[in-house]
Amino acid sequence: DLEKEQLRTLKKVVKHFENGFPLKDLAQIIEIVNLCAEKMNEQEAFTEPLCELIKLCGLPFQKKKLSDEVSYSVTVSKSIAQLGYLMRVPSSQVKIQICKCIASFYNMELPRKLLSGYQPTSANYKIQMAELGGLAETLVLSLALVENQLTEKLWVLKALQHLSSSGVNCRLMMKAQAASRLCLYLNGVDPSGQLLFRSSEILWNLLENTSKDEVVNQLSSLECVHALKEVFVDLLRNGFRHCDRQLQNDLLVIATLVAGNPAAPMIESGFAKLLIVLATFAEVRIPNPLVKGIKLTYSYEDFEMKKLLFNVIGVLSKDPCAVQVTVSLFVLTLQLLSENDVMPALLCYVKPNQKPGFHDWSAAQYEELQLHAIAILASVAPLLVDKYLSCQANTLLLVFLEWCIGQDPFFGQGNSFHGTGGRGNKLAQMRYSLRVLRSVVSLYDDAVNLNLSDQGAIIELLDILKYAVKRSKEKEDAILLEIQADILFLLSALCENDLHRKELFSYEGVDILIPFIQMDPKKLYSGLGHNCLLFTALDCLWSCVIGCYIAEDYFLEKQGIFLLLDLLASKQKNLYNIILGILVEFCDNPKTTSHISTWRGEKDQTAASLLIQLWREEELELGVKRDRYGRIVDMKSPIAGSFQKQQEVIPMPANCPSFAIMEISENIRAKIYSLLCKLGFENLPGLSAKDFVTLPIIRHYIDFKVREVWNELCAELKEEARPVTSDEEALKVISEVSEDPGRMVAALQTEVLESQHHQDLQEEEKTYTKIRAIHKQREMVNKSWENFLTRTSNYEALKKAKRLQEKSIEASRSKLKTQTGAVHSTEIKGLSTTVGSGRLVTVESTPPQLVGGPLAVRDFALRK
Repeated sequence: DLEKEQLRTLKKVVKHFENGFPLKDLAQIIEIVNLCAEKMNEQEAFTEPLCELIKLCGLPFQKKKLSDEVSYSVTVSKSIAQLGYLMRVPSSQVKIQICKCIASFYNMELPRKLLSGYQPTSANYKIQMAELGGLAETLVLSLALVENQLTEKLWVLKALQHLSSSGVNCRLMMKAQAASRLCLYLNGVDPSGQLLFRSSEILWNLLENTSKDEVVNQLSSLECVHALKEVFVDLLRNGFRHCDRQLQNDLLVIATLVAGNPAAPMIESGFAKLLIVLATFAEVRIPNPLVKGIKLTYSYEDFEMKKLLFNVIGVLSKDPCAVQVTVSLFVLTLQLLSENDVMPALLCYVKPNQKPGFHDWSAAQYEELQLHAIAILASVAPLLVDKYLSCQANTLLLVFLEWCIGQDPFFGQGNSFHGTGGRGNKLAQMRYSLRVLRSVVSLYDDAVNLNLSDQGAIIELLDILKYAVKRSKEKEDAILLEIQADILFLLSALCENDLHRKELFSYEGVDILIPFIQMDPKKLYSGLGHNCLLFTALDCLWSCVIGCYIAEDYFLEKQGIFLLLDLLASKQKNLYNIILGILVEFCDNPKTTSHISTWRGEKDQTAASLLIQLWREEELELGVKRDRYGRIVDMKSPIAGSFQKQQEVIPMPANCPSFAIMEISENIRAKIYSLLCKLGFENLPGLSAKDFVTLPIIRHYIDFKVREVWNELCAELKEEARPVTSDEEALKVISEVSEDPGRMVAALQTEVLESQHHQDLQEEEKTYTKIRAIHKQREMVNKSWENFLTRTSNYEALKKAKRLQEKSIEASRSKLKTQTGAVHSTEIKGLSTTVGSGRLVTVESTPPQLVGGPLAVRDFALRK
């Protein structure tokens, strides 16, 4: 009778705790539950009390103090984890009850009454304890126990669906390979459809709450891809309900993520081909058994599916280097894209929107599909160049771009990702069409570029650029700047190394480029893309103008060299390299050097002074050693930076450039040297003493580079082999001789500094002499003023001064007496001052009887 007594006792326990278990008793309750599970193997009568106890675990636990939740957390987490281990009990009733109990954690109902002195735990307490105890992982592993039991499997999936709402639980589930396990259940037999729905919902939660890459890796097995394909095709053919279409699109998103994994067997399983055919069958209309019986309903779900299928094409046509696809797999992908007419299907959308809708799509839906298709075309076109040319894609795109700048009325909806900025205009269509051209032109394929040029692409692109510039003046935004940058890149790629195309570009193109070079440097930090636009403009100048004398001369007439030097003087460090490169290339035109020499910047700075200043700034950044006067310190490595000196010598093949050679292209010093060679190192205007100290270093740049190369050569020989005696002596002589330029430059710099010091001393002496003269003059003025004040305040001093004045006047008169003529007195009677008289003087006329001059006649002025 022991078992009967135990059953009665269990009923009492269930009755006693019908409103929930206290936290302090939970450990003993779980122990009782485990004992009941063991008894079930012998007596089925224990099944019911076990289920009742498990059911009570779904009620809120009872706590006496607020701190009980923390105090009993370890016990509670272990107890809840024990529920997952009870899934091993071979009873469907118990398994279902466990899943119901777990589901009740997320929909907690308070008991009808509480135990005296107790309070229920917080609503999320059990959820947190389930995470702490790792219940989710155990439940995923228990799926193997209900493999062939549909009802139990659905209940487990329901419980996992609740648990997967948490990121912690999702990570625990991934440890148990939840993604791959659930994917294999997608195409299981289930008339209710719950199996597919719940499994896909859990997969979505895993993707959202854990690492997508980890989930995708688990779904990338051949079995999982086959399962995804079969259930997708089944829904496509037999799913007519709204929820079926939604579920189909959810699975398509998952399939797209899997397709992005190079290791996923999308091609081997045939899934990739199916998706490509589905994406294009409405446009190409070629019978294919894969899509037999499939029809588009033009519902919103089918519209979403169409966009997702376009997206799959984009994923499959990604750059093989970026996704690390093997060559054979990439070739198979290209074959699929080519054989299933992806290019013609996408080009169907490269045409003006003449109708309000297309087939049964609305105008807004068609516009969204059109923009999406053109965006995907930019990824596919570079991979299928032959197909691109055979479909006359360049012609279609140029005609489409002509429509984009035309006056035909069109009101874009701009209500999609690709339609950004395209509401009420055709900018979105223009933007993505130019992206397609940019993707194929960037291949630098002669056939593509020749085809474009022969169709007048250069003239049309210039017209589009003028249109975009005009729109940008009205309202400047990132899309218009991107359009202008793309056009400039296209022109650069088309005109490079082709004189005829440069001549087509010349006058009109230079007029458009000038405003770009005049751009306010402050705009470069606006974040809209002005920096990219300026770079592409300079690149376009380099590719489309340099090498064509017509364009070069017109650019010089427009004072383009002055604008480049102004931009160089604006201290935009990231532009130094390209501007200096352009100036060096321009110097092949004999008219350029006079323009460079004529230029003056702020504070009348000359181009030579600017270049030398940039050289010093570059050396400072490279860490080249100089003394405080700018002289050479290290004779063996006069121009080597700190990083260059730290590099160890590594023996390399003869066809590999050494570090000393590579360093030339990594800074601007070589370009500055080339420019100053063009200008000449003599008679450069506007240089300071500091510039004259730096100039010899620049002048001997090549000599110093040769020294560095010889140093590397000697170091490599020491590493690899020992030279013979004659070679060793020759190397020693070369090493000693190559140090001579350093010593010579250092001596010249010292001479310049001494000369400057001597000149400064002379200037200083002149300045001091001038200061002394000024001080002496001031003293004389002060003394004169003091004498004046004395004369005005002391009558005796005034009389003395008057006597001296009269004596001085008398001494200044001639001692020879005039024999004839009147003598006029120069004294003013009654004057009591010793200062010079004013401008008013009385002149006595000469009597007419003495001279008979014109003044004798009184009315002379009247007669005159």
